[in-house]
Amino acid sequence: MSTLLSIIVPAYNEEEVLEEFHRRTAAVAEQLQANEDIRTEILYVNDGSKDGTYAIMQRLCEEDERVSAINLSRNFGKEPAMTAGFDHAKGDIVVIIDADLQDQPELIVDMVKHWREGYDVVYAQRAERDGETFFKKATASWFYRIIQRISRVEIPKDTGDFRLMSRRAVDALNELREQHRFMKGLFAYVGYPQKALVYHRDARAAGETKFNYWKLWNFALEGITSFTIAPLKIASYLGGSIAFFAFIYALFVVAKTIIWGEPVQGYPSLMVAILFIGGVQLLFIGILGEYLGRVYNESKQRPLYYVEQYHQAKTARNKEE
Repeated sequence: MSTLLSIIVPAYNEEEVLEEFHRRTAAVAEQLQANEDIRTEILYVNDGSKDGTYAIMQRLCEEDERVSAINLSRNFGKEPAMTAGFDHAKGDIVVIIDADLQDQPELIVDMVKHWREGYDVVYAQRAERDGETFFKKATASWFYRIIQRISRVEIPKDTGDFRLMSRRAVDALNELREQHRFMKGLFAYVGYPQKALVYHRDARAAGETKFNYWKLWNFALEGITSFTIAPLKIASYLGGSIAFFAFIYALFVVAKTIIWGEPVQGYPSLMVAILFIGGVQLLFIGILGEYLGRVYNESKQRPLYYVEQYHQAKTARNKEE
């Protein structure tokens, strides 16, 4: 029996590039069918797009029997959209890729070759990133290196969501139902043999990125708080250090007052000390709040997404039969 490959494509307002993406991906599917005896299901996930993205997906379902389409009830975000794709993918192997063509669908052929070598996860690692500002490249590089140092899980640097996963790796991933989903960390958390595929990332083929700097900051915060408690440890260490030096300084002030007296009031130094300690306290109360908020959200156990409509490809239905 031939192998079924599911290609998951989360999309939000990608009408300008979706048809070109499908043309290139369909060519890859035909190549895999001819050379590797691999059938393909292309699973599009519409994450509440406000343009004609879902209409294009519906048309592709009618024109190509390999296409499945999931329409989420609203915009839940990329991480839940990817989760919806993994939940519905029927393939023996599964690829996750964005629709903007920054990640080349043609690399899937090389990923399949590495999978045949025995790797459960083949992730695309960026050597170069076209179409991005120096600041974005620099901050992304800093983020990956920082989280590598402080995280309990080794998260590959310069690596996005584009990757191939075996069925057992996908099944393991689907068991992780946490609300705050930093998918790059979850991919690494499941383990299994993994291999990097180094590539040159292209600029967007059309449209605009959906991640501004504010969203990227929140994304980085999500990653750090999801996979490490280092900020809480830093708060403890810094708080202990400040308390220690404050105690030493208090002994010094008492000794100086007993020996020499204190004719001049220390208002400026007192205000500096109060403002500094107050600022540090507020900062780390905020960090505690971030973690507490995540505990609160997890405790509600709300579904990660809702599906408004699901059209399953004939290739996937044939596998079930």
